[in-house]
Amino acid sequence: MLGNKRFHLSLLVSAIALTGCTQESQNKLGRAVQNWTGTNGVLEVYAGEKLVKRFLDIDKLSTATGTGDNNPRPYRFGYGVLDTNLNGRKDAGESKVYFEFSDYSTSYVFFEQP
Repeated sequence: MLGNKRFHLSLLVSAIALTGCTQESQNKLGRAVQNWTGTNGVLEVYAGEKLVKRFLDIDKLSTATGTGDNNPRPYRFGYGVLDTNLNGRKDAGESKVYFEFSDYSTSYVFFEQP
């Protein structure tokens, strides 16, 4: 019973703390929770109007940062299943791979798998 009261008290304290945060801080916290729990993301990469690559089962996309200065770099990276036949399903022979893409040269769409 005491543990249950502590849990409710910690929820109340967290809710009060969140109301004092800026919207940007709340968004960062929301993304951190989403990154921790994971999403069933899909990344589609386009060359003009043509779909050229699709990655499935992505937990998150990360923005690269510099080692010394910690400034954001102009590319994103992550891990996902390469959908080689572009059918939207993980098939036999399709495995998880590391990928990265530039902010300057790539058109992409990232969304949660419906």
